[in-house]
Amino acid sequence: MHSFLRKLVTLEAYRSSYHKASHGYSGGANGDIACDLYHKYKEDVQLMGDTGLEAYRFSISWSRLIPGGRGPVNPKGLQFYNNYIDELISHGIQPHATLFHSDLPQALEDEYGGWLSRKIVKDFTAYAEVCFKEFGDRVMYWTTINEANIYAIGGYDIAITPPRRCSSPFGVNCSRGNSSNEPYIVVHNMLLAHSSAMKLYRRNYKSTQHGFVGFNIYGLWCIPYTNASADVSAAERANEFYTGWIVNPFIFGDYPSIMKKASGTRIPTFTKYEAKLVKGSVDFIGLNHYTTAPVKDKPSSTENHSRDFITDMEAEVSLAALTADQYPVIPSGLYELLEYLKEAYGNLPIYIHENGQKTRRNGTLHDTSRIEYLHAYIGSVLDAVRNGSDIRGYFAWSFLDGLELLGGYVPSYGLYYVDLDDKELTRYPKLSAYWYANFLKGKNSTNSAIFQAGDKLIPIYKS
Repeated sequence: MHSFLRKLVTLEAYRSSYHKASHGYSGGANGDIACDLYHKYKEDVQLMGDTGLEAYRFSISWSRLIPGGRGPVNPKGLQFYNNYIDELISHGIQPHATLFHSDLPQALEDEYGGWLSRKIVKDFTAYAEVCFKEFGDRVMYWTTINEANIYAIGGYDIAITPPRRCSSPFGVNCSRGNSSNEPYIVVHNMLLAHSSAMKLYRRNYKSTQHGFVGFNIYGLWCIPYTNASADVSAAERANEFYTGWIVNPFIFGDYPSIMKKASGTRIPTFTKYEAKLVKGSVDFIGLNHYTTAPVKDKPSSTENHSRDFITDMEAEVSLAALTADQYPVIPSGLYELLEYLKEAYGNLPIYIHENGQKTRRNGTLHDTSRIEYLHAYIGSVLDAVRNGSDIRGYFAWSFLDGLELLGGYVPSYGLYYVDLDDKELTRYPKLSAYWYANFLKGKNSTNSAIFQAGDKLIPIYKS
């Protein structure tokens, strides 16, 4: 059992830097430097090796590789990613690359509205080809888009994330956008862009590179608030909206019928060609899971002509856990989500791309709550594997304390603390780092010497 988990468990990278982070959702913090991976990647990769990682998921920034969105490639960006990938491989760490992680080149947003336009399909496919061509001889695992469902809702319905579009009465401080249809349009174009990139990969690169291409979603698991049949149905609808919205087209070539009925003409329709292109266009689904949400039935008035994704769902999803200092430990939620995906969508291959506990940054290095969380959720993954789920890997979020999109530098997810007040940005191991390293190496993680190190500032290295 333990040796199997060591192969199954890997570790997540911290989030790629977000450009020009808005004061509204990150406290004014930005990712211009963040953890300074650009200069410290060799030391960080060494630390990954010392921790015992066998794989590492990171994001390639479209904006840094091709600043104009299309056209000339930035040679410094290209060189950095080549160096980074080579460094990972030299330490026996398998690279898993994500192509879009919320940082769209501003030029494409200005020119045609970014993901709101079908024009992005061509530009994204060209960007993906640059990555396949330049890095695909060493990168075998590609994720085209990260958290497509939450990117669309957060950025085009409630406007708490870039590009902060919404329309009244939905969203926050709406000044532009249309919450009623833009989230649906954005996801539609993301699915088309992904499937176009996949078609290109299968045609031009699969036979020589032998890689795999997947798509990532935010895996919120919804459960009924009460045992009342209305709440049970509401939770089922919510799961169809949050998860089926993305996965259903990949398996069946269309959106869930309940979504189409609720949204009507506001959700785009797949042509026969598009449906054929999208269906079967994933080698795996990447899953980001943090918590479980209780759901109440909330019928929408048929007289309400102003509707959005949330109104269409006709369910009240409690997201209080997302704003708390720590997530509740509910590992059954991840197990049930994995069972749902297995039963509803034919047991497609899954990577847990993100899973981790949030704490207050600088709170303590003695982060026992993170150990409790990781231990419980890794156990639920093992239970799902034992019950037949085709889970190929697990990445904990996150390696270092980095810039978080919604909280800036306030929340902490890392196994390693980064001292932002130190010009060297020194990394310090938390108790969870010792626990995780010993877990991966098959050692007793309750060794007293490990716990004694928990609250001491022990620098791993300085540059």
